[in-house]
Amino acid sequence: MEKKTALVTGATSGIGWATAVELAHLGFAIIATGRRQDRLDKLKIELEKENIDVLTLTFDVRERQTVKDVLSTLPDSWKKIDVLVNNAGNAHGMDPIDKGSIEDWDAMIDINVKGLLYVSKEIIPGMVERKSGTIVNIGSIAGKEVYPNGNVYCASKHAVDAITNGMRVDLNPHGIRVIGVHPGLVETEFSIVRFKGDEDRSKTVYQGFSPLTPEDIAETIAFAVSRPPHVVLADIVMLPTAQASATIINKNKL
Repeated sequence: MEKKTALVTGATSGIGWATAVELAHLGFAIIATGRRQDRLDKLKIELEKENIDVLTLTFDVRERQTVKDVLSTLPDSWKKIDVLVNNAGNAHGMDPIDKGSIEDWDAMIDINVKGLLYVSKEIIPGMVERKSGTIVNIGSIAGKEVYPNGNVYCASKHAVDAITNGMRVDLNPHGIRVIGVHPGLVETEFSIVRFKGDEDRSKTVYQGFSPLTPEDIAETIAFAVSRPPHVVLADIVMLPTAQASATIINKNKL
């Protein structure tokens, strides 16, 4: 049977790590990318114990030329990518628009939007040539609505939603499936990054209810990509039961 390959960005933790593991268990060879080589090494060791083929690539999706250089020179046995999971993303700060940090804005737009585009630009031509492939873009409930102090983060995830929908239209003639996955509250490193390492503040985000886990998202991605070729789960919004919207959360629902 021909090897199928999945490339997962932001695979060093959280949703990316869980997705790499879940897709590996579906039988995919895994290209795992991220900025932290030590984490990628750990993931590689874990998967290779199960006789899974793994290639790790260390780069920052914000660096356009590096993305191009790395992905355009993949070994021949890894060039055919069947599934691309654009997971790399971040949130920086939670300030009202008048007090926001331009550095935070740049980081969110550069990673969440431009990084997704840079990676996709390198992978999509091969899918078009083969007339097959699946792209999964990880968005957010913040891409479906806005909330106080979410401003630029919400804008970046609205952009991911729009890009996903645009991809689906443009790639439709080529038989390429495009899936948007938009989680609500998932307990990962997300809030630690957003609150700049303030672990106490981060923990309060997930207290009083049961949030989604990275494995919840990964299992859904695996289900979506494993549907028959004529089926696409185009737009998936996932919330914990305690969450009704971006801002309505029953914090006594354990």
